[in-house]
Amino acid sequence: MIRPRAIAAGAEAFAARTPTLPPATHTNSYALGGREVLLVEPATPYEDERRAWLAWARGLASQGRSIVAIAVTHHHADHVGGARFFAAELGVPIWAHAEAASRLPGVAIARRLSDGEVVRLDGPAPTALRVLHTPGHAPDHLCFLDEAEGVLVCGDMVAGVGTILIDPREGDMAEYLAQLERLAALGARVALPAHGEPIDAPEALFRRYIAHRLGREQLVAAALEGAGAGGDGGDGGATLEELLPVAYADTAPLLWPLARLSLEAHLIKLEREGRAVRREDRWRRAGATRA
Repeated sequence: MIRPRAIAAGAEAFAARTPTLPPATHTNSYALGGREVLLVEPATPYEDERRAWLAWARGLASQGRSIVAIAVTHHHADHVGGARFFAAELGVPIWAHAEAASRLPGVAIARRLSDGEVVRLDGPAPTALRVLHTPGHAPDHLCFLDEAEGVLVCGDMVAGVGTILIDPREGDMAEYLAQLERLAALGARVALPAHGEPIDAPEALFRRYIAHRLGREQLVAAALEGAGAGGDGGDGGATLEELLPVAYADTAPLLWPLARLSLEAHLIKLEREGRAVRREDRWRRAGATRA
């Protein structure tokens, strides 16, 4: 692993070990800007990695670069584990979406970033970063687009390793898919994810993610169809545990606890679209005759 790593003009990456979901083991932080710099993803909670991260951040001064702020893409622990520590050590503010404030107790959000605003960073070639609010994975999720360079910092919208979990307790599958469509239409040259390598053909990856999720949705709908026909459900419905091995038959049982969350997120989307019905802990397709 090379760190730090130059990615594009005014964009540098530093991968730090974090308590993230496997197969990922690290979260990428990014230094954006030629002279004034925005640091994105104050991720690591580990002391040894924090020392290395700080050495990288402080070393930017030797390049004639100064840190303006630290930005958070969203509140998940593998993205904010060093937020307060790094802000205090570097003497810079933390910026995040307004939705992050209640989810980060004890972290002072100095600037609440909103969709469409532009962060301007001075430099030999000034950098303009457009803020994109992209909920779905998390309510406070932000991406940052350098339109001039075609560089998109995309947090947990996609990954260069593994996949993205949509947890129904705070995620929204329909919103996630809509935001992937939005990102696909940007025409970015490269996407910089929080986990894994830079993505050189981001539009193609965004569309593969969409196709994969819609394909899974078809499997979930088919599992509901089977439940509606009777069988284990008995009353024309089935529990998540009964639907899971059908809708995720191609997934290793070891991953079923995470798949169960994704299954529920898909079912909630189908319910909102009038294609599924929930009664207590049982699900059936809308219009299915109950036994």
